[in-house]
Amino acid sequence: MDDAQSPDDYGTWNEFWMREHDQPWRIEPEISEARRAYLAERRAIAPNIAKGIYPFREEHGSITLTRADVEWLLATHESGGQTGPVEWDDPAHHKRSGLDLRGADLSSVNLSLLPLSRLRGGLAGDEFLGTTMDQFHAAAIRLIGTNLRFAHLEGSVLTFGRLDGADLSSAHLESADLYRAHFEAEQLADIGRAVFDSSTILNHIVLANARGVSPQLADVLWNGAILSAVEWSPVRMLGEEYTARYGTIKKPWSGALGEYPSAVRANRQVSAVLRGQGLHEEADRFAYRAHSLQRSVFWRQRHYLRASGSWLLDLISGYGYKPLRSFIVYLLVVGAFALAYYLLGNHVSPPLDPLGAVIFSITSFHGRGFAPGENVALTNPLTVFAAVEAIIGLLIEITFIATFTQRFFAR
Repeated sequence: MDDAQSPDDYGTWNEFWMREHDQPWRIEPEISEARRAYLAERRAIAPNIAKGIYPFREEHGSITLTRADVEWLLATHESGGQTGPVEWDDPAHHKRSGLDLRGADLSSVNLSLLPLSRLRGGLAGDEFLGTTMDQFHAAAIRLIGTNLRFAHLEGSVLTFGRLDGADLSSAHLESADLYRAHFEAEQLADIGRAVFDSSTILNHIVLANARGVSPQLADVLWNGAILSAVEWSPVRMLGEEYTARYGTIKKPWSGALGEYPSAVRANRQVSAVLRGQGLHEEADRFAYRAHSLQRSVFWRQRHYLRASGSWLLDLISGYGYKPLRSFIVYLLVVGAFALAYYLLGNHVSPPLDPLGAVIFSITSFHGRGFAPGENVALTNPLTVFAAVEAIIGLLIEITFIATFTQRFFAR
């Protein structure tokens, strides 16, 4: 068989593998005989955790593999008395071991759609006992910038793995172990539409890069994955928001709606799943960012009135998530009108001293300062200002009650 060209009578290698070998996930030409011999020799090497030696990692560094290498390794993989990749949909395969690619370097390789279930890309179980951090990192697979879209990684071990900038969108990660996996490179990873479940281990994964930006998380199917052990505090914004505001190499900023709707959706989804697991403080942060981003959507859609209303809600109460703002606004309004009442006392009757001006401002804010007497006409500047303050106070109180009621019922 010619190693450089697709076989006769087939348009592509994918067609050949699919029709002749029932391997629709193979798209690359068959590797050379010399390469097959080399990979077979490496695969036979016994791992040594203490020395950092694995079949595809030497004592002094990782071995770089290509997609064609991985395809051949999958096709010839033997475990549990069967040959070929682990088929996760078949319960009988759940006890099979997958490829051992600990320490291998697959950065920037296209591994999309590959059946990589139960892949061993890091240490797990009893291997944690007495293991140093250097040994953990030596065993970790390198998938920096790797295309893993729609890949099947169910039951895989990716502990301490480097997935910076990897594309895991729509990947299947049910029952996978991502303990302390890293996603923090400047080139954002994409986990959107990935599938997890309650058995997926996400403990202490590093989601934020140096700028506090997470991978893209829109439309992830968490399916009960435990998020309480994820380190959310370093995450200042989700990847979708960063892309919307600044663009990326793959998605340059367009200046129109761009990625803003996706950013709104991602923040709402993350907030909802965190709240569902009782992580209210973390959920509130992402809910607030969703409201703020929605205001940007209104503005770009030229819904200026709705954008202005949203800005007012943010200013007064931070959409109910920043109650201190309401208190500050209250003090500013009361203080400003108290100063006005005091200054007006030099020109109208009755004059108010500083304490009287403050008390009158407080009662006016709550709608009780408008108390015309025999000596105070309705057209007196004091009563006019008191009426204006009462209206402002009413608007602020309505906004305060509405936003905090909405937040309460959201819980």
